[in-house]
Amino acid sequence: VLDRSDAVELPIKFTPRYAGNYHCQILLKSSCDVRVYEIECVVNTDHAEAELEFLTPAYQVVVQDIPISNMSSKEWKLEAILEGHGFYGPPLINVGLGETVLYPLMFKPTAEC
Repeated sequence: VLDRSDAVELPIKFTPRYAGNYHCQILLKSSCDVRVYEIECVVNTDHAEAELEFLTPAYQVVVQDIPISNMSSKEWKLEAILEGHGFYGPPLINVGLGETVLYPLMFKPTAEC
């Protein structure tokens, strides 16, 4: 049974630059003991928003390549859900470790709007 009076706090400050998995080891030594703690921190983005403005003559297609960078330690299999009339793109996209893949978002207006 762990007595709270025997507990020692070990404050750690972690400031990630990107979303992803971060692994580290903490080595604690004393004159009579050695302990290694393995820690994995998972960083997610809460919410990402972007705004694109397309300007094209009616009935002409415009394509915007959107870069998707995977800085995590796992391959991403992403599903794209497009909302809005005239927008098209691949429904699935794979982004490997450390890769940047361009997602081709197409706008094909069928009338002036």
